[in-house]
Amino acid sequence: MTTHSNHPFHLVDYSPWPLTGALGAMFMVTGLVKWFHQYNMNLLMIGTAVTILTMIQWWRDVTREGTFQGIHTYVVTMGLRWGMILFITSEVFFFISFFWGFFHSSLSPAVELGATWPPVGISPFNPLQIPLLNTLILLTSGITVTWAHHGLMENNYNQALQGLFFTVLLGIYFTALQAFEYFESPFTIADSVYGSTFFMATGFHGLHVIIGTTFLLVCLLRHWLNHFSSIHHFGFEAAAWYWHFVDVVWLFLYISIYWWGS
Repeated sequence: MTTHSNHPFHLVDYSPWPLTGALGAMFMVTGLVKWFHQYNMNLLMIGTAVTILTMIQWWRDVTREGTFQGIHTYVVTMGLRWGMILFITSEVFFFISFFWGFFHSSLSPAVELGATWPPVGISPFNPLQIPLLNTLILLTSGITVTWAHHGLMENNYNQALQGLFFTVLLGIYFTALQAFEYFESPFTIADSVYGSTFFMATGFHGLHVIIGTTFLLVCLLRHWLNHFSSIHHFGFEAAAWYWHFVDVVWLFLYISIYWWGS
C-alpha cells in the first residue's frame, strides 16, 4: 500500500474485485447458455449474485478513496471524466448498431416480410399510448436530475435530495411501464426482423435505464450521507451524464421505432 507520493496520480492498491467481477461475468454468461439449453438457472443466479456483490464492494472502495482518503485529486478526477466521456461514446456506437439494423431492414423491407414495414401480420404499438407516456417520464426525469445538480452546486441539500429522489422514482416508473408493455406485446422477439430489432433496441435501452437508476440510487444514498459538496461530486455528475445519454437514446428510439416505424 502506498502511504506517500510526490505526484497527483492515484496508483490503486491491490484489489480482489477485478478477479471476482471477471468470474461473476463468466458465470453469468455460462449460466445464460445453461439456462437456454438446459432450463436450469442455478449458475446464472450464482453469477448474478457474485457480480452484484462485487459491484457493491468495488463502489464502496472507490467511495472511500474519493470521499474519505482524498485520493481523487484534480488530475485523477480529470482522468475519471475522460473515462466516462469515452465510455458514453462507446455506448453511442453500441446503439448505432441497433439503429443501423433497424433502418437496414425497414427502409427496404425484403419480399419475405411482404415488402412492407411493419411486416405482414405484425401489430405495432400505438406510439401515442405507453411509449408517449414513457417519453414524458424520461424528459421529466432529465429535468429533475438537472434540478438536483443545481441544488448541489448551490449547496442546497434538500433540493438536491428531492431532485435525486424524484429522478430515481421516475426511472423505476419507466421500467415498470416498459415491463407492462412487453407483457402485453402482440408480437415476440421471434416474430421476424421486426420483433428482433424492436426488442433488442428497446430491451437494451431498458437495461440501461435500470443501470442508470441504480447509479442514481447510489448517488442518492451518498448524498444522504453527505458525501457530496458543491466542488466535489463527480460521482453524481457521471450519473447525470449517463442519464441524459439514456434520455437522448430514448428520443431516437421513440421517433424512429415507435412513431416512424409503426
